[in-house]
Amino acid sequence: MGTITVSNLGKAYKQYPTRWSRLAEWLMPGHKVRHSLKWVLQDISFTVAPGEAVGIIGINGAGKSTLLKMITGTTQPTTGSVNISGRVAALLELGMGFHPDFTGRQNAFMAGQLLGYSVEEIASLMPEIEAFAEIGDYIDQPVRVYSSGMQMRLAFSVATARRPDVLIVDEALSVGDAYFQHKSFDRIREFRKQGTTLLLVSHDKAAIQSICDRAILLNSGRLAMEGNPEAVMDYYNAMLANHQNQSVKQEVCPDGKVQTVSGTGEARVTAISLTNDVGQPIEAIDVGQAVSFRIEIEALTAIDRLVLGYGIKDRLGQVIYGTNTDLKNQPLLNVAAGSQYIFKIDFPANLGPGTYSVQTALVSTDTHLVNNYEWRDLALVFNVININKPHFAGCAWIDPQIEILQV
Repeated sequence: MGTITVSNLGKAYKQYPTRWSRLAEWLMPGHKVRHSLKWVLQDISFTVAPGEAVGIIGINGAGKSTLLKMITGTTQPTTGSVNISGRVAALLELGMGFHPDFTGRQNAFMAGQLLGYSVEEIASLMPEIEAFAEIGDYIDQPVRVYSSGMQMRLAFSVATARRPDVLIVDEALSVGDAYFQHKSFDRIREFRKQGTTLLLVSHDKAAIQSICDRAILLNSGRLAMEGNPEAVMDYYNAMLANHQNQSVKQEVCPDGKVQTVSGTGEARVTAISLTNDVGQPIEAIDVGQAVSFRIEIEALTAIDRLVLGYGIKDRLGQVIYGTNTDLKNQPLLNVAAGSQYIFKIDFPANLGPGTYSVQTALVSTDTHLVNNYEWRDLALVFNVININKPHFAGCAWIDPQIEILQV
């Protein structure tokens, strides 16, 4: 079983005002320091327990890739330390450093040896590597003729040819086609069941929330938040619009979940409820039942254009369905300060049994990145139960009519 322990990790690069300053510092040791330090990571500490999956998120430049390079030892930290137990497989960059003039097979042998395999072990694993990569005759062609997706296929296949104790994956999987991404994540999930410790960097919200037990948010080189993947992703979503001088607050709900509310405050949701077909508030509904969201809002200042958006999320925080009044061509124009509105949203609850939550957004367009007046996660929680439908699996009620023809 593998573990990762990161203690007070930091990375800084020297910056010199001129090239001569660098030369002078080299030639005159012991004299004054002629550089300044540019910190890209500071005071990062966390532990990944055996069998745990942790996701790392953050905007570009937050320090995610630098952190993984220090964890895997390809870059030395300026401060702090990293301790890893168990056999490690890391997929940090596209192609794992493949040589463009060597064939895929030759590169697989070299990459495998870097991972600690013997030549005999790689030879015995090659049929499985070829079968999983599915690049056909290209395995014996120079890597320079590969597409980025083909390089990723071969690199992932080599890195995961045997289940590692610790698997570290950067954004490399994002260049693959949808089919191979699903195939790769299926293998990662299978490794997780068998006890592999996982550290995953991804902008894919669904991947983080479906695979990881915990998430870490990096911002400007520091650990901004650590916790439940849904709560961390909600906070990250709020941060994406922080250029608007908005406020971001988080509160712990009675059920222990963390609610994130962000925005600039020009408008707000004052009440939200789920009602049945006669307008009665309900908390539990049947699969396929006709229901409505009743959302009351208030404009605190005059707003030229106001859009209400909402999303229904499953228990893992993944959006099952979302839309807004911009996409439905129903924005409110020239809204006066103090105005109040009620939105009644009718829909059939074609959802599978389980617990769901609703997020709401008051914005000016189809995204919160332009004007985020208010974004509220966990605005409402409700349950779906199956009272009279045939048993089915999944989060959507898509009842089929099956025709069988004998030929």
